[in-house]
Amino acid sequence: MDLKLELIVLPVSDVDRAKAFYEAAGFRLDLDAAPSEGWRAVHLTPPGSECSIIFGKGLTRAAPGSVQGLYLVVLDIEEARAELVGRGIEVSEVFHDDGGIFYHGHEAGGVVHHGQDQGRLAGPHPDRASYGSYATFNDPDGNGWVLQEVKQRAPGR
Repeated sequence: MDLKLELIVLPVSDVDRAKAFYEAAGFRLDLDAAPSEGWRAVHLTPPGSECSIIFGKGLTRAAPGSVQGLYLVVLDIEEARAELVGRGIEVSEVFHDDGGIFYHGHEAGGVVHHGQDQGRLAGPHPDRASYGSYATFNDPDGNGWVLQEVKQRAPGR
């Protein structure tokens, strides 16, 4: 069986603001359709990705900003961060995890809480190991994204 993740639904409060944000971030606009007053779908794809996002009006009951831990894999974390910042996107500084592997924890008061007291250390992973360096950003509603540097994928990926 060949399964691929194709589409992620994002809950947003202002469709036009979200569309402008993701276009500014370099996502490709694939569709913007509003066949009725109560329904609109905006479909965008990150550069080089096979998986897209969709948001709009009448698509989900989830609270705006409630999607967290969406990963964008990049070859060079510093270059990707610089490009997003150059496009006007507020992105965290590059970091690596003191436990070796970062996973998205919940954020409270501007502090990300990890399991087992893991924390962020400034800068990329010292060895620039794949899956070791990260940066984060949020869309205008607070949906959370993680840039992850992967220079070499695991076999079969």
